[in-house]
Parts: sequence; C-alpha cells; structure tokens
Amino acid sequence: MNTARNAASHDGAPGNRAAATGALLALVLLIVLCVAWEWWLAPLRAGGSLLVLKALPLLLALPGVWRKRLYTLQWAAMLSLLYLMEGIVRGMSDRGLSAQLGWCEVALSGVFFVCALVYGAPFKRAAKQKARREYEPASGSA
Repeated sequence: MNTARNAASHDGAPGNRAAATGALLALVLLIVLCVAWEWWLAPLRAGGSLLVLKALPLLLALPGVWRKRLYTLQWAAMLSLLYLMEGIVRGMSDRGLSAQLGWCEVALSGVFFVCALVYGAPFKRAAKQKARREYEPASGSA
C-alpha cells in the first residue's frame, strides 16, 4: 500500500480526529440540507427543482472525507466556499424559510471549511518542516 496515501489519511494529532469528525458531520448535514431544501422545504418550483443536483459535488467528496483523505478535504474545503456564497446570497435575497435555510447553509459550509483547515494544518506544517530540512545547507561543511 502507498505510504504517502497512508500518511495523508491517518488521524495525526488527537485534535485532528475531532476536526475530521466535525468536517464529516458538517458535510453530511450540508448534503441533507441541500437535498431537503430543493425537494421539500423551499424549492424554487412546487414539487422540487433541479437545484437538488447541487448536492452531487458534496456527495463525491463524502467517501474521501469519511476516510480522512487530506487531498479530498482540501478540495472539498474550497468547494464549500461556493456553498457559503450561495447561502449568503439566498439568505440576503430570499424571504421566509428559504432565507433561513440559506443562513443554515452558510453555517454548515463555514463549519466544514474551518474543520477541514484545522485537520490539514499539522500535515502542512510537517511538509514545510520536511522541505526546510531537505533544502538546508549542511552545517559544518565548507
């Protein structure tokens, strides 16, 4: 098995486990919110709308987030910013339940983004330290 893939998907520090769990929970709730919003709760058209398909990219990220894959958490964090923006727009422009759901989308995508960053921070720090060690001139040799 590839050791780089193992290193990128292990829990690392104890705080990382909580961050990965938070990211997973926020992602699942964001998927549920997107589907429920566009099918039942406040669809643009009665009976549901094709905007329910906005949950598909999140579903693609779910297996990698479940396995705590750093690469998946990184691209999914960037993707979550689109949902954050949509939530802000709909929270400020829609009325009633749809506006409230927009603010819920903002909260969930924000929580996912922060948890993904917290999870990935120790890995990024370790990579920077490794790069510094590799490119440091050897001390004492002249």
